[in-house]
Amino acid sequence: MKHWIALLLLLFISNFGNAQQKTYCNPINIDYGYCPIPDFVKQGKHRATADPVITFFKGEYYLFSTNQWGYWHSEDMLNWKFISQKFLRPEHKVYDELCAPSLSFVNDTLLVVGSTQGKEFPLWMSTNPAKGEWKELIHKSEAAAWDPQIFWDKEKDEVYEYYGSSNLYPLYGMKLNRKTFQPEGERIPVLALNDDEHGWERFGEHNDNTFLQPFTEGAFMTKHNNKYYLQYGAPGTEFSGYADGVYVGNNPLGPFEYQSHNPFSYKPGGFARGAGHGATFQDVNNQYWHVSTIGICVKNNFERRIGIWPAGFDKDDILYSNTAYGDYPTYLPSQNKNHLDSNFSGWMLLNYNKPVQVSSTLGGFQPNLAVDEDIKTYWSAKTANKGEYLISDLGEISTINAIQINYADQDAELMGKPEKTTGHKYIIYSSDDGKKWKILVDKSKNNTDVPHDYIELQEPSKARFLKLENSQMPTGKFAISGFRVFGKGAGEKPAVVQNFVPLRSGPKVKGERRNVWFKWQQEPNADGYVIYFGKAVDKLYGSIMVYGKSEYYFNGLDKSDAYYFQIEAFNNNGISPKSKIKIAE
Repeated sequence: MKHWIALLLLLFISNFGNAQQKTYCNPINIDYGYCPIPDFVKQGKHRATADPVITFFKGEYYLFSTNQWGYWHSEDMLNWKFISQKFLRPEHKVYDELCAPSLSFVNDTLLVVGSTQGKEFPLWMSTNPAKGEWKELIHKSEAAAWDPQIFWDKEKDEVYEYYGSSNLYPLYGMKLNRKTFQPEGERIPVLALNDDEHGWERFGEHNDNTFLQPFTEGAFMTKHNNKYYLQYGAPGTEFSGYADGVYVGNNPLGPFEYQSHNPFSYKPGGFARGAGHGATFQDVNNQYWHVSTIGICVKNNFERRIGIWPAGFDKDDILYSNTAYGDYPTYLPSQNKNHLDSNFSGWMLLNYNKPVQVSSTLGGFQPNLAVDEDIKTYWSAKTANKGEYLISDLGEISTINAIQINYADQDAELMGKPEKTTGHKYIIYSSDDGKKWKILVDKSKNNTDVPHDYIELQEPSKARFLKLENSQMPTGKFAISGFRVFGKGAGEKPAVVQNFVPLRSGPKVKGERRNVWFKWQQEPNADGYVIYFGKAVDKLYGSIMVYGKSEYYFNGLDKSDAYYFQIEAFNNNGISPKSKIKIAE
């Protein structure tokens, strides 16, 4: 009897503790594996994954991504548990163990297959993936393809596969036999890029390089209101403008038409940049979300992470994704918030470019690189020793709601997915004066791998200084790409941005209409700005976060259409009212 009482008490405490956390923060905090490919780690061993897909199956979320030697599952989309599983047979001697995997289900069976072009890998099935129980549905899939997605049309009880990854060839679709899951009929070209019309599909960090044709990949299908939404990634995974677009059709194999609002998943600015090659899924409340790839791409072009963004369909069946403040604390599905305007917690970044003190500095990895809102840069201490520290000055006593610690990989020694790690061990202290300190967060006994640890405080705390002190690293030196503190400052929000002007060539003037140059008057109290764009005044679904500038070049417009734009300023105290909407025909 005492045993059951103790068990129930433990369950209650566990659930109560989880209930306290209402938010998550991108990049999501999972134990990303280290790149397993020797040629890709010549500039330093590092964590890497991409091409994620999530599905809600039998009461849990399942997350698969590239080359992780397993997968994650979660009941709340916050606490992810990793299950080690190799989806290869001994005869498959390749590093791409499960590259850009397809994850879907048919009735009570989960289906998984990786990129298999020329390899003829198995198609795997499980009715109990939470326990890691898998077996082959097909030993050699004849629908071998790169970046595959198997789609079950539930109403018709038909199965299709979409695939492709190329800057020369289109994406393809084919019907699969419902019983054998082998190809049935011819493959059909379903989608090709049109970068002459769609500026965001052009190659390059800012859609401005023309030396190479853009890539399309990451096909994914969603059915909504008897329409088929064929999603795709472009123009290249290494760029901040990596995004997902969508075509819409009335039949699973088309024909498809370009959705009026594209890209529907796009995040070129801020700390976590890039929102391409992903998947759209529904949560426990039937709300839509989009999971996609975030780029770091410093030690290798394929050094990447994962982000999850609120998504959905509007009253006109337009598929959209809300990435504004998408790397700030965002409400979890349990909050059942409105995706369009209330998923953001409202907690602001308190320490952007504020003063930093450190215990030591390795070479050019300077202290302020830990607070510059750039995931590509980082501060590194000289060692991984206990006692190495970073002190962040918020500038004033502020209300602190949450903290995100983003570790960088400096002199990491691991490759692949280690069976065990020592975890990230640390303590965060707080102080009003930088002299008297008290413990705010104690993870000195943590044994889990938390490369993007996110802590939502059970009760808000007030302080001016935060000290992050290392206890132990799982590998490499004590290095931080983003020590991010969220809450509310004690000052004023920025005022409405003045003199916001989008400059674009008119429809009757010779010029590059895929580009627009934004100019505005610098707001003295602003840390940064968010520019919203769309093709209707009530559909400004696109967003661009800009720090420390009063201009921005955007090269992602569709050539033939008029656009509407709006801007707001933000700082550690809050967000300004939005400016008047401007049109650029």
